[in-house]
Amino acid sequence: MNDRTALVTGANKGIGKEIARQLVAEGLTVHVGSRDAERGQRAVREIGGGARLLVLDVTDADSVATAAAQVERLDVLVNNAGIMVDGRTAPEADLDGFRRTYETNLFGVLAVTNAFLPALRRSAAPRIVNVSSGTGSLTWSADPDHQFAVSAGAGAAYRSSKTALNALTLFYAQTLAPEGFKVNALAPGLRSTDLNARAAASDGDPAEGAAGAVRLALLPDAGPTGGFFSWDGTPAAW
Repeated sequence: MNDRTALVTGANKGIGKEIARQLVAEGLTVHVGSRDAERGQRAVREIGGGARLLVLDVTDADSVATAAAQVERLDVLVNNAGIMVDGRTAPEADLDGFRRTYETNLFGVLAVTNAFLPALRRSAAPRIVNVSSGTGSLTWSADPDHQFAVSAGAGAAYRSSKTALNALTLFYAQTLAPEGFKVNALAPGLRSTDLNARAAASDGDPAEGAAGAVRLALLPDAGPTGGFFSWDGTPAAW
């Protein structure tokens, strides 16, 4: 066990849980962020080692403030919590569905990051990883030969929320670079999770996607910032 600490939001299941597991294996104390205390505690027991429960609902201001007050110093923040309400196109979309998606996928990241900045600033090497999606790439979505363009604008709320998250990642990186922060976004690839039916039917290993997040979480001082990377470490198109 080393003295580094991390927080992974939405870490009671899926890729988030695997990110927490791998960070614990690297010797970090990991706060397992979970809206539900019982599910979070179950994940903590399964991960073992340096896993610690932190009840945290990224869409609830009081919950975010309460959680932040419990963490004095933080070396790594992984903003993993995310939802996909539906897969409709923009013309078919429900406005409430868009709002719910953005509350978690974008505004939740903003709220959590800002609340934990004081703790991150106490680290000698602060790292922030935002779990995004390749489907949020405008370059790939506009390319008629790319798989993401074939869907013709499906999943507009989710995909646009990840596009906005990529922009937010860049802006944080630019602002925080003078303080030694490394802030990057990850496209983990399609993994077998309960995000949506397509993901649930996938045979993609969550551990493989999680490894990309861990790589960015443990970047050396010479590592990149303000980037968007695929799970294998290669740059992703904005």
